[in-house]
Amino acid sequence: MRLFIALDIDDAIRERIARFVDGVSGLAPDARWAKPESLHVTLKFIGEQPQAAVEQIKYALSTIAASPAEIHFRGYGFFPTAKSARVFWIGLEAGPQLAALATAIDEQMASLGIPKEDRAFSPHLTLARGRGGSGSPRRNNADRQNRTFHLLQEKLAALTAPAPEFGTMTAREFFLYQSHLSPKGSKYTKLAGFDLK
Repeated sequence: MRLFIALDIDDAIRERIARFVDGVSGLAPDARWAKPESLHVTLKFIGEQPQAAVEQIKYALSTIAASPAEIHFRGYGFFPTAKSARVFWIGLEAGPQLAALATAIDEQMASLGIPKEDRAFSPHLTLARGRGGSGSPRRNNADRQNRTFHLLQEKLAALTAPAPEFGTMTAREFFLYQSHLSPKGSKYTKLAGFDLK
């Protein structure tokens, strides 16, 4: 089973993002655009695990004591750089509670033998990926100038309006998800939820 841990986003924010994507997705028709209903804030990608590990993971997550986190969704950018863009994302601004939650999750998963993250937590919401490229924000040797997002970048750079604001929410729970990969894109199933209090 392919697993990850994430926050869901409020419907009102999801709708604002969907309208934004409707307005810009035609500028990068070769990109794989995320479906609005599948948008989430990834806290930890676990990867492939046997079915037998799910209960252990659920139990470890249930022991985490963390506070609700206020999150502002605003602006956008490209990973790893604008010239070699593989990912188009929306930015998140949050207090220390969100990073503390991600750290607590990482530590609990490490206690189960799941490797710890080797980079700092960088919260964002992935809107689109270039075809065939990695979704990692880190540069890699295969990166080269990428034309997938070129027109989108030109249009966004020409805008004089301030960076778009998509709204603010307070995350009061996080979820263990299963990811089902298919040629039509990924489908996500919530396996369990955990309260933040």
